[in-house]
Amino acid sequence: MTSLFKRLPGVAVGELIMFFARALTGVRPLWRGSLPTPAQRIYFGNHGSHGDFVLIWTTLPATLRRATRPVAGQDYWLASALRRFIGRNVFNALLIDRQPQPGEPSPVDLMAGALDRGESLIIFPEGTRNTTDAPLLPFKSGLFHLGKRCPGVELVPVWIDNIRRVIPKGQWLPVPMVCSVSYGAPLAVGTDEDKADFLKRAEAAVLALRPQESIEA
Repeated sequence: MTSLFKRLPGVAVGELIMFFARALTGVRPLWRGSLPTPAQRIYFGNHGSHGDFVLIWTTLPATLRRATRPVAGQDYWLASALRRFIGRNVFNALLIDRQPQPGEPSPVDLMAGALDRGESLIIFPEGTRNTTDAPLLPFKSGLFHLGKRCPGVELVPVWIDNIRRVIPKGQWLPVPMVCSVSYGAPLAVGTDEDKADFLKRAEAAVLALRPQESIEA
């Protein structure tokens, strides 16, 4: 009972965040190549806004959301008491040090540890928010290494559409606009597939989910 009461503030704030995310963006999931089943997964997608993982998290069914942790930089989420509360108590984020000291676990080690515990993850392989005109930045190698270390985990590509227009570059006030989150068919690292080939294939899988109207805009 005590544990339940401790979780209640985080649950309440989470419901509030989802309410505002849906009201502001009308976000809807598009399961184009996979279904919302309880398989253990890494959801990996494009990263153009601080709101990206919120939209993925919001569009997952509750049972999947409880088992899925966004991966985020601890330098940002530990910077204030409010961010710590939201990161830990609301999103149950896996907070990582992106520049660990010698002898400390690497980000891939921390993510692999979470996967070993049966958790699913949300990651953004570009490594940073994309503020360029290109649809994607080149993927970092972490997704490849996780796929090699945890071959039983499905790697599900995701395209988050329109979120950069909701929160324009350099602006803090959001603009109401319809968004979608498209989920593609799961990938796996081939037995003899090298890193460069896999990362190109993963990038192509994300870009293939981009709606045609978004490409033409």
